[in-house]
Amino acid sequence: MNIAFMIWSGLLVLIALLWASRHLALSRNARLDKPLSSGSSVKLPTPAPTVSMLVAAKDEEANIETCVTTMLSQDYPALEVFAINDRSTDRTAEIIEGITSQNGIPYTPLHIAELREGWFGKNNAMHEGVQHAQGEWLCFTDADCRQTSDKTISVAVSYAVENQIDFLSVLPVLETKSFWERVLQPVCAAILVMWFRPEKVNNPKSSASYANGAFMLMRRDLYDAIGGHERVKTEVNEDMHMARLTKQSGRRLHVIQNDDLYLTRMYANFGECWRGWTRIFYGCFGSFRRLAVSALVLSLSSIMPWCSLFAGMVGWLAAEEGSAWRWIFLASALTIAMQQSLLVRFYRVNRASSWYVPTYFIGAVIAFGMLLNAMTKLGGLRTMTWRGTTYRGDQLATQGDRVAR
Repeated sequence: MNIAFMIWSGLLVLIALLWASRHLALSRNARLDKPLSSGSSVKLPTPAPTVSMLVAAKDEEANIETCVTTMLSQDYPALEVFAINDRSTDRTAEIIEGITSQNGIPYTPLHIAELREGWFGKNNAMHEGVQHAQGEWLCFTDADCRQTSDKTISVAVSYAVENQIDFLSVLPVLETKSFWERVLQPVCAAILVMWFRPEKVNNPKSSASYANGAFMLMRRDLYDAIGGHERVKTEVNEDMHMARLTKQSGRRLHVIQNDDLYLTRMYANFGECWRGWTRIFYGCFGSFRRLAVSALVLSLSSIMPWCSLFAGMVGWLAAEEGSAWRWIFLASALTIAMQQSLLVRFYRVNRASSWYVPTYFIGAVIAFGMLLNAMTKLGGLRTMTWRGTTYRGDQLATQGDRVAR
């Protein structure tokens, strides 16, 4: 076997060991932090701290009623709910006005008529909502989320108080219905996990930070201390930046999975997945270097083993007996076996169908394209528009009222 084949085979074995190490990390995380669920213990202080739950909605007529009514179905004893219509052109305003208080929970619909100069739409709407909120805790969610348990707030607040957490982000269960959602969502989520590993995010000694805007529960005094949404008014991924500011301030940040508390359907088709995840990668990684490293790691760990398997099989069949190609094939097969076995566990933890694990290679190739697309936008080679907001490079370009949620 010549030197090139030795390096190739050795690299594949190292990648197999990398996938094996993730098995150990997944097992360790499962022992340390079980997902929150409707069966989790609830031990609230007396009286329970007041919570203000806020959702901003722009052109969300398909989702907003379910989102708000499930917020109003909560059993938490000291909750108020705000629905903020952010300049919608559909029936969103009419729908939130038609919703009435339930279970004795105060409910307030608010409307944003104009966007202030230099603000990202969702950040502006949430900032306006917080001005009306009276809660000791603030809970931010998205309009495409729905609570599947009436204990979501009780469980989350109890967990945060008991563990002295200042900012708790409960990760969503992703609802997927179309083929492309089921192929792409788990792969893209795995890329984020690679960079923002929960065990590091939850470690106060680590600078790693991450939060998901679908559910962010934070103390009001922390929100004020880090500057609230005004501090992140021009950020596409305000959740990530608020998490970073929390860690920098020395306060306790924590992320945790949920089992049956709430879910969200992020995107409904391939086009939405492509645009949405490009935006997420663009906002989360924030630098050309991190996007490039992510693309490189994804290509080596997820795409190369499959290409090597095909090349090794063809080379072995075509070459003479004793060919070095068989070692490429065997090393590739080992790597893919480790990869697929880990993904079966990862998909189950994230409530994704394990039947789609064999499509991981397809998802990885497309996700690689998303990362490259995000790199071109970050570098200013192309513009990016998200619900009316136009970006070029790392600058927010606002034209009149054409600014997105």
